[in-house]
Amino acid sequence: MTAAQADLAGVRNEFDRPAAQAAPAIGIDTPRVEDGAAIWRIARDSEVLDLNSSYSYLLWCRDFAATSLVARGADGEPIAFVTGYIRPQRPQTLVVWQVAVDREHRGQGLAGVLLDALTARVSGQGVHTVETTITPDNTASDRLFTSFAERRGASLEREVLFDGGLFPEGTHEPEVLYRISPIA
Repeated sequence: MTAAQADLAGVRNEFDRPAAQAAPAIGIDTPRVEDGAAIWRIARDSEVLDLNSSYSYLLWCRDFAATSLVARGADGEPIAFVTGYIRPQRPQTLVVWQVAVDREHRGQGLAGVLLDALTARVSGQGVHTVETTITPDNTASDRLFTSFAERRGASLEREVLFDGGLFPEGTHEPEVLYRISPIA
């Protein structure tokens, strides 16, 4: 096994780790408006997510808290988050907007724990499909959602949702839609 293969196996194992093995003293919670700045910082520092305005993260914590989660460290501050919403035209579908883990807390399986917890929360509301978009260069998100589908024995369909040419900056990679179903 090459060093790169070993690194990949380690990352893949991070996403496959059960929730019970997440780091101690980490709590999963509904985001509050006052978490918006920390969530914005985590997204900014991820260096792979499209960074929204700080205002949008405040609104997200207010208006979409029921379909989002934060992981809190021992001090109560957010160290990771997942944001999502229920598609209005498809109320059985949860769209995962962003998932990110603070650099110091990566490698503990938090992204997988948050995704599992969020889908458990919404599955009681009739949600059986998860959608997200991932750019081809975001290998961590690809592994996270591929592993999520594998753990559930769910199908995973991929198709380009938004071609890179649709974005005004002209340098954006295409956004590939991942559709995972059933999640229960």
